[in-house]
Amino acid sequence: MTITLVQNAPRLNRTNLHTAAAMVEQHAQKSDVIVFPELALNGYLLQDKVYEDAWSANELTPLAALSSACDIVIGAALKANGRTYNTGLYFSSGELRHIHRKLHLPNYGMFEEARYFFKGNGVEGFDTAYGHCVMLVCEDLWRAQTMADVYAIKPEFIYVIANSPARGFEENGLDIEGQWDALLKSLALLCNAYVVFVNRVGFEDGLGFWGGSRVITPQGDAEVTLPLFEEAVMDVVPDHRLHDVEKWLAKID
Repeated sequence: MTITLVQNAPRLNRTNLHTAAAMVEQHAQKSDVIVFPELALNGYLLQDKVYEDAWSANELTPLAALSSACDIVIGAALKANGRTYNTGLYFSSGELRHIHRKLHLPNYGMFEEARYFFKGNGVEGFDTAYGHCVMLVCEDLWRAQTMADVYAIKPEFIYVIANSPARGFEENGLDIEGQWDALLKSLALLCNAYVVFVNRVGFEDGLGFWGGSRVITPQGDAEVTLPLFEEAVMDVVPDHRLHDVEKWLAKID
């Protein structure tokens, strides 16, 4: 299994669909799952523009068609039943397989998500050709209850897509990166699962995003980490032997 991490800088318009489709076409032959950041189809600081730029599911048929070649994880502002949600989407085998609506909408400091989005209702697992999976969107992970809910699902892969702004610049590094790393590793250890984290880069209205996308093993190790503040694309082949040993030991116990 090969997972492609796409750490890019989406624009604040609908051209992101064309960009994402082109990226999938470029990597589909060597990738099994390609993962984009939160709101990769819209950009982050949409504000009132979200009401005209939000997608309906039937507008994303180009991605559904491309998922016949490889699975796609991507974030979008998605509208349904008169409401708009910050959404994680999983496309596979030519269809939209799973939708996760962001549960926890930050509404403090630089964040105003609760003003523009409705929140989701919960976390659900779903099956893919590559195992039982869960999707989370950014702030979802910063809640103990979310970790408990994911643990109960017993996933093999957890996809966490984010638009995390850079803050907490210190001599020894970026505070927010250290905090995210601790959360991701805790989740991987708790759930005995691979955690795939993809965070965007770039700037919007003075807000900078730090990237640092990574894959965490079930043992809590960073198998790969992408650079800070730079667009990057990387293929990762998770070492399933590590996970299989853990599952075998659990059965013995």
